Amino acid sequence: MNAVTPDTSLNPTQTRGHLLRVLGFGFGLAVIIGNTIGGGIFRTPGAIAANLPNVWLFLSVWLVGGLYALLGAISIAELGAMIPRSGGQYVFARYALGEYAGFIVGWTDWLSTCGSTGAVALVIGTFTVALFPAIAAAYTSQAVAASIIILFGLLQWRGIVMGSTAQNITSLLKAVAFMGLIAAAFVLGGGGSFAHGQAQTQSGLIGFGLVTGIVLSLQAVIYTYDGWTGVIYFSEEVKNPGVDVPRSMIGGVLLVIAIYLLVNIAILYVLPMQQLIGKDFAAGEAANVLFGRFGDPIFRWLTIVSMLSTINACHLMATRVLFAMSRDGLLASRMANVNKGGTPAASLFVTVLVSLLVVIFGQTFDKIITVVAFFFVAAYILSFISVFVLRQREPERDRPYRTWGYPWTTGTVLVGSVLFLAGAIASDTRNSLYALVLLAVSYPVFRLMKRVG
Repeated sequence: MNAVTPDTSLNPTQTRGHLLRVLGFGFGLAVIIGNTIGGGIFRTPGAIAANLPNVWLFLSVWLVGGLYALLGAISIAELGAMIPRSGGQYVFARYALGEYAGFIVGWTDWLSTCGSTGAVALVIGTFTVALFPAIAAAYTSQAVAASIIILFGLLQWRGIVMGSTAQNITSLLKAVAFMGLIAAAFVLGGGGSFAHGQAQTQSGLIGFGLVTGIVLSLQAVIYTYDGWTGVIYFSEEVKNPGVDVPRSMIGGVLLVIAIYLLVNIAILYVLPMQQLIGKDFAAGEAANVLFGRFGDPIFRWLTIVSMLSTINACHLMATRVLFAMSRDGLLASRMANVNKGGTPAASLFVTVLVSLLVVIFGQTFDKIITVVAFFFVAAYILSFISVFVLRQREPERDRPYRTWGYPWTTGTVLVGSVLFLAGAIASDTRNSLYALVLLAVSYPVFRLMKRVG
C-alpha cells in the first residue's frame, strides 16, 4: 500500500497518519453506482408520469437528465485528474475560487450527505421491520436504521480496504438485483404502456402545461441522477487518478444512464401509464403485477439491497469532506488524523454521529436537508466555473485528462445548471429564502471555524 503525503502547498495543516493509495477503477464505478442509484429511481417515475403521461416524453426526460450528468462528468473529471485530492467538489472550489467558496461547498455537501444516510437508513429500517415480524417485535425501525449506520461505520473504521470491499460487494448486489428485476419484467410482463397505442401523446400535453411538465420532470430526474461525482471524493486514494478518475466518472454515468433507462422501460412494459401516475413506488407496483403476493416482499428486498451500498458510499464520502476541510485549516485539526487503515477516524465518528441524529430527529433534519439541497446544484456551478478559471489561470499545468469539447460542453452544462437552480428557486421560494439566510450566516461561521482550525 502506498501512502499519500499531503501537499503542503495546498494544505497547510499537519496531519497524523496518511490516506492510502489503494483504490482502482472498479471501486470508482462501485461508488458512483452505490451513491447515485438509491430511493430516487423508485419514487421519481410516478411523479414524472403525473407530469408527462406519455411514454416517449417520459423516457426522453430520463435521457436528457442522463446527458446532463454525462456532460458534467466529462467536465469535472478534468479537475479530479488534475487535482487528485480527496474531498469532493470542496477541493476544486477552494483551490480555484478561494476558501470561503470551498467552505460553503464543503459543509453543505457534508450535511446533505449525512442527511441522505439517515433518510436511507430509515427506509431500510422500515422495510426490514415489515419483512421480519420477529425483528418488529423487538426493535423499532429507528433502532434498525441506527444499527445499520453504526455497522457500516465500524466496517470503515477498519480501514479503506474494508470500506472499499464493502462498497464493491454492495454495489454489485445492487446491479444484479436491478438486472434481475429488468429481466423479469421483459420475460413475465407485457401489456403495459407500450401496448394498445398507449404511447400516443395525451391531449392535455400542450402549451404551457407541457413546458411546465417537462421542467418539473427534469428537476426530479436531475435530482435522481445526483451522485455521479462519487469517485472524486477519493482522488488521492486512487492508484492512477489521472486515468482512473475520468474513466470511473464517465463509465459510471453511462452505466447509471443504462440502468435508469432499462428500469423505466421495464416498468412501462409491465404497467399501463395510467396505473403508473402518482405512484410512490412504481417498481413496487410492477413487482406486484409480476410476482403477485410475492411482489411486495421482493420489492422490499430489492430496496434494502439497493440502499445498503448508498449508506456505505455516503459514509466514505462525507468522511473525506470533513478530512479535507480540516487538513486545510477550516475545521479542528484533529479531524484530519488518519488511522493505520487509511480512515480519517475522527471525521468518520462525527459523520456517523450526525447521521444518527438524523434518524432520531428525522422531521427537524428533513427541513434542514431540504434547504441545504439548494446548494447541491450551486456546487456543480462552482465546479464548472472552476474549470474555466483554472484553464485561464494555469494554462500550462499538466492535465492528464482534458474535457472533451471544451468550452462548449462545460459551457452547456454550466448554463443548464444555472437554469435548473433558477427553476428550483422559483418553484420553492420559501426554502430558497431560508437557503439565502444560511448563506448569510455561513460567513461568520467560516471565520470562526478558521480560528478553530
